[in-house]
Amino acid sequence: MFSQFQFLPKLKKDSIQYPLLDLTKFASTQQQKYLYVAVFVTEEGQEEFVTWFRDLLPLYGEGRVTLAGDVLTLAFTDEDEDKVCSTLSGNPPLVIDATWSGNEKAKSVAEKLDVPYVRVDLSISPILDVLDKLLTMRNSSDLVAIFDDPNNVDQALYYWIDSTRLRMVVTHQLDKVTAERLKKMRPMPNSFAIIAHTANVTELFRSAYSERLVRFPERWNLAFLDFPSECLDQELNLTNVNLLRIAPETCCKLRRLEECVCPQDFRLQRDLLNAILWEIDRNLEDMVARGVDLGGNVSCFEQKYSETIATDLLQSLTENGRGSGTFRLVKGALRLDAVASVEADGEIIARYRGGELVAEANYDIQPVKPFFRIGTITAVPWAYEETDPVTGKKRWTGYCIEFVQKLSEMLHFNYELVVPKSGTFGHKNAKGKWDGIIGDIVSGETYMSIAPLIMTADREEVVDFVPPYFEQSGISIVMRKPVIKTSLFKFMTVLKVEVWLSIVAALIVAACMIWFLDRYSPYSAKNNPDAYPYTCRKFTLKESFWFALTSFTPQGGGEAPKSLSARTLVAAYWLFVVLMLATFTANLAAFLTVERMQSPVESLDQLSRQSRINYTVVRESLTHEYFINMKFAEDTLYRMWKELTLNASTEDKRYRVWDYPIHEQYGHILLSINESNPVPNASEGFRIVNERLEGDFAFIHDSSEIKYEISRNCNFSEVGEVFAEKPYAIAIQQGSYLQDPISIAILDLQRERFFDFLQTKYWNTSIRGDCSDFDESEGITLESLGGVFIATLVGLGLAMLTLAGEIFYYKKKNDDMNVPKPVELPSKKTKKKKKHSKNIHPYPNTITIGSEFKPRQDGRMTPQLSHIYQPHLMHRPN
Repeated sequence: MFSQFQFLPKLKKDSIQYPLLDLTKFASTQQQKYLYVAVFVTEEGQEEFVTWFRDLLPLYGEGRVTLAGDVLTLAFTDEDEDKVCSTLSGNPPLVIDATWSGNEKAKSVAEKLDVPYVRVDLSISPILDVLDKLLTMRNSSDLVAIFDDPNNVDQALYYWIDSTRLRMVVTHQLDKVTAERLKKMRPMPNSFAIIAHTANVTELFRSAYSERLVRFPERWNLAFLDFPSECLDQELNLTNVNLLRIAPETCCKLRRLEECVCPQDFRLQRDLLNAILWEIDRNLEDMVARGVDLGGNVSCFEQKYSETIATDLLQSLTENGRGSGTFRLVKGALRLDAVASVEADGEIIARYRGGELVAEANYDIQPVKPFFRIGTITAVPWAYEETDPVTGKKRWTGYCIEFVQKLSEMLHFNYELVVPKSGTFGHKNAKGKWDGIIGDIVSGETYMSIAPLIMTADREEVVDFVPPYFEQSGISIVMRKPVIKTSLFKFMTVLKVEVWLSIVAALIVAACMIWFLDRYSPYSAKNNPDAYPYTCRKFTLKESFWFALTSFTPQGGGEAPKSLSARTLVAAYWLFVVLMLATFTANLAAFLTVERMQSPVESLDQLSRQSRINYTVVRESLTHEYFINMKFAEDTLYRMWKELTLNASTEDKRYRVWDYPIHEQYGHILLSINESNPVPNASEGFRIVNERLEGDFAFIHDSSEIKYEISRNCNFSEVGEVFAEKPYAIAIQQGSYLQDPISIAILDLQRERFFDFLQTKYWNTSIRGDCSDFDESEGITLESLGGVFIATLVGLGLAMLTLAGEIFYYKKKNDDMNVPKPVELPSKKTKKKKKHSKNIHPYPNTITIGSEFKPRQDGRMTPQLSHIYQPHLMHRPN
């Protein structure tokens, strides 16, 4: 029998003071009473565990084994091994290691002395394990963990130190500063977790909402460290948010009860330590019952303790803990064997038991969609903002936007469109730093770029490109179709006013001369009736004007004068008429042809050779850079040619030329562009072109954008052919794993003719069918020659007015002739005159045309009467 002093533990100042054991009460039963020392190893920050250990240890010792306790706080230094060995010397010890990652010094000394070594995990690892396995199932690569207690941060770090998570950000607070830093993280984390007690979960999640961190609720996970998670604030919007809860049956197992109600202050870690101490005490009692001698002495220098006791104790603890479902051995540590569940939208989607997370049979846990910040730039029709007619809010649309949406569906990712804060597509300064879209990709501000971005060698040095999605785009020229002032009498403007006045004067002079020559020429039909026995045309002044006027018509002037002098005049006048008609016809055709011309220039070369039409580009754009580079190339070639030609040492006479063989135009183009002041953006360039009604301004820009504007504006027309063609491609970060998936997706979209669909949609030329001048082969419009029809209608109107006047005049004369006159008795002298008058008509009341009866003379002696008889109106004398 050992003396009672041999059973006293070697106590330190901070150890629990246990009273000396009185063994006299066991003398009657002849039973051995053992004292076993549990050395509790901790580290800084685990003061709460020490309190639990000291409170729980006095509960054990009613049997043949009494557990005493000693607390050993280590700092993982070289002195720890001596400190542990000194503490373990004496009574039979048991090492309980509660440090976060295990103290290797304490474990090493325990193994050398064959002292039982038990490592316990009193951290929040059960809920962390549930979260870790959920993230693994969702293929989440990184995590932002938010805690309500700073002491839990170390536990999470030690747990995830061997995890497969690529990146983790841990914070114990969520204020405005922290939220801003989280929002600026690049790339954006694809998972968030709040690990806290129920009351703090509500407060932290509400703060996350107010700081606009909950953009994608399905990425958020709320892990509860206590059981009253049902008391969560119901006003929180938890749609698609995952709730991680430990089942209440875990509490009952720790208390070795089939059914129980967990108290509000229940602590899993404290009850786990209690359960482990209970199992240790029970296993030691079992060893004594089997006859194992637990007595002895441990010394660092003289002897070792029993190896069998250490092995049996650890094996029994593991088997009993697994059998009871309270704890299990994980990575050399006894960890709580918790039962938990994952809930989403009020339904359990997965259950955690035995260290494994299994999804429910009717639920498929989908991986977290990656989130990418995609760089773009405002460019029509590639990507631009428009107002939603339903909501009234701004939204992105365009060729690239639809392409991004299709790509996100195929590769299953979420995205955010980002416009560069400085620059456009990307420019490298003198220090080699990029701005714009390329600069954002290099700095990590964006992950990729989907924009009308050109593949260049210098850009490929800092980013990677995938196969082009838009094969060929280049530079083109757009001008406005000149606005021609329409006039119904435009044909009259073919000749100047003085020409028209000269024609009228010539007509008047010719008519007067014809009348004059016909009146005074002895050989005219009027003055020489014997030569013309038949009826001839009398060229009175009125008839002469009619002859001169009708000579301008294809019908001709009719019967010509008979005299030689008059005919000579008419021949000269006819020559004048023919020439004037031919001149008018030719000028009219040329005038109408020029009016239908779409553009006075047809190429960049013609544009550079003229000075009437101004032209410009977008400042610091790729088009502007193109002309700058071409100007530099021209200067370089000219300098090389000049040095080669003027070099006296060159003996090859083929270089002796004095005319530069290359046409220089880009220097002149760049000079004209700078004089016209490059515009800040494409919209301004198109606006200026549209406002120049005379079509004297050209805008040189990307051909795809020009074709888009032309398809929607009837005033625009493209000049010449597209030049400087190049492809557009997606730029991504160097070494990105998405390079192959995006390339395959683009090839699939090409096979599906998706890009052809987008091109037809955004470059829809059928819209120009509504333009009035869409068909350039159509004939002359009514606006140009409408005055001809108006003149004809005016002539018709005058004819009708003349007809009305003739009818009115005729009726008036007829009424005057029908008025009866009083009959006067003829006197003798009158009778005598009537008797001898031969010209008196036998019917005095006969109505004739005119105011008096006129006999017609045909050159014969017998007068021929010309009158109209109306027998029914004749009044015979009584």
